[in-house]
Amino acid sequence: MSQIKQAVFSLTAIALLAGASLSVQATEWKGWNIHKAGYPNTEGMDKFAELVEQKSNGDFTIKMYHSGVLGNQPDAIEQVRIGGLEIGNFSLGPIGPIVQEANVLSLPFVFNDVDHMHRAMDGEVGEQINAAMEKKGLISLAWYDAGARSFYNSKKPITSPADVQGMKVRVMNNDLYSGMVSALGGNPSPIAYSEVYQSLKTGVVDGAENGWPEYESMGHFEVAGFYSLSQHLIIPQCLCVNAGAYRKLSEAEQIMLKEAAAESAQVQRDLWAAREEFSRNKVLESGIKLNDIPNKAEFQQAMQPVYDEYLGDNPELKPLVMLIQNTK
Repeated sequence: MSQIKQAVFSLTAIALLAGASLSVQATEWKGWNIHKAGYPNTEGMDKFAELVEQKSNGDFTIKMYHSGVLGNQPDAIEQVRIGGLEIGNFSLGPIGPIVQEANVLSLPFVFNDVDHMHRAMDGEVGEQINAAMEKKGLISLAWYDAGARSFYNSKKPITSPADVQGMKVRVMNNDLYSGMVSALGGNPSPIAYSEVYQSLKTGVVDGAENGWPEYESMGHFEVAGFYSLSQHLIIPQCLCVNAGAYRKLSEAEQIMLKEAAAESAQVQRDLWAAREEFSRNKVLESGIKLNDIPNKAEFQQAMQPVYDEYLGDNPELKPLVMLIQNTK
């Protein structure tokens, strides 16, 4: 072979190898999110994708699918677990039935306030829960905010557990939430989130429970004008990835994803705080009746049977509950 032909052959081989290397290194993931454009979680997820592309110089891209276009949340959780999707923004509520450690976060009043939740989830509590989630195919790169959930209804202010007596209250599909309402003397109704407005309007349920942004953005304030600051549930959300896909990445890529996720979480939390204030002001201007509950001791005491039953069935989780409660 002549020197010229050999040189051409060598250059061609190098080019082919380089192309093969790029095709192996280039990564594209699909991401799921239930929220619409402009929502804090949507902004946070888009920021995450933007940062990943920047930090990888375009070699790692994430296509985000918002507004639940790829399915509902339970289906999306399962898709991320099995690898049909690589990433999703999920509430720890529906993850709880899959991961018992995550279900601890759905115990009423387990957190004192939102700041307490952040300190716990950004520390050892979050690490333990993440380790348990990984065994079920999920890894959380960061914890997003979802605020505190309170009761609202179309009948009256709720100032004590007695006010919930006989009230039909929509809850998320989790035995702990049903147990919480039952312990207050109410009748829990686990119906789909998309059906809450019509159910409140027609009287299928008397009330529901959620935070300011959901109460406002879904129009629930229009048909349930009494909002009572029980703040009984503070459930974080995860920016979760498929465990298998994550383990296949290089250490540098894993670090890059965690850094981008941490930055996106700060963006989401800041936007969430601003959205809560906006939503609160909007519904107050509409004329809804807001009442505080300065002393929540009665509500907390009423939850003792919920704790006793749950920890009786899951005694191995008592140390985790104590760790949360003792987080300063």
